[in-house]
Amino acid sequence: MSFKLGRVAPFLMLGLAACATAPKVTEQGYLIEVPEEVRVIAAPYQNLNAIKLNPEDGCYWYQHENAVEYTMLPLRTAGGNPICSQVALDAVQTAAAE
Repeated sequence: MSFKLGRVAPFLMLGLAACATAPKVTEQGYLIEVPEEVRVIAAPYQNLNAIKLNPEDGCYWYQHENAVEYTMLPLRTAGGNPICSQVALDAVQTAAAE
C-alpha cells in the first residue's frame, strides 16, 4: 500500500514532536498530562481531561460522553484535522518509502 504525499500533506503538517520518554498514563491509559502543544491546537468542544495516544495510528483520541455511552473520538483542531504525534508522521514516511 502506498501513500501519496498530496493526500497526507495536511496530516503531516500536524505532526507534533515526540517526547523523549513515554508519556505517563493512568491505569485506564489516559494521559496524566496533555502536552501544551496539543491543548493549544485542539478544538474547544472536546474533552481534554480524558485523552489517549493511540499506538496504532499515533494520534490523540478523547473520550466523548453523550446520554447513552462513552465513545473515543479522534482529537481534532478547530479546522477538523486530526492531531497526531511524531509517531504518526514516522509511520507515514516509512510507508511512503516502501
